[in-house]
Amino acid sequence: MSKKKSKGGNTAAIVSEMAQPIAEKLGMKIWDVTYEKEGSLYYLRVFIERPGGSIGIDDCENMSRPLSELLDKADPIEEQYILEVGSPGLGRIMRKKEHFEEYTDCPVRIRYIREHDGLREFIAIIKSYDDDKGILSVETENGPADIDLSETAFVRLYDDEEFEE
Repeated sequence: MSKKKSKGGNTAAIVSEMAQPIAEKLGMKIWDVTYEKEGSLYYLRVFIERPGGSIGIDDCENMSRPLSELLDKADPIEEQYILEVGSPGLGRIMRKKEHFEEYTDCPVRIRYIREHDGLREFIAIIKSYDDDKGILSVETENGPADIDLSETAFVRLYDDEEFEE
């Protein structure tokens, strides 16, 4: 791992690489890492999950402490930031090849950046993912469709309880 200070898109990748061994030691895995500026503050968010189980506040704390110490020691980020460790939740955002492969045949909520064929947001079932082209093949209520991920605002694992009242 490089000691060079990181900016932008490299930061999440560097932190993910640093966090993975800690997560594995705790019996967890890294779902995703994001590094984003919100207003005047930077947020480093590390999303953890436990295969076959749920994540609690103790898990977040057990991950946060050693990761924070490692980040302080390695100092890979130039800006001041706020570290947050948490669960990706039931309606987790899916962005990586591994996410789409793990949840093949599962329902997702897809939102386009701009309306496509009269649709802005819809539910579909993941059928396959072409990482080289960034195309997600899905089954919708109107039949099969290929979704260019560069045209989406998000793809989230669909939680049908999300909209129950």
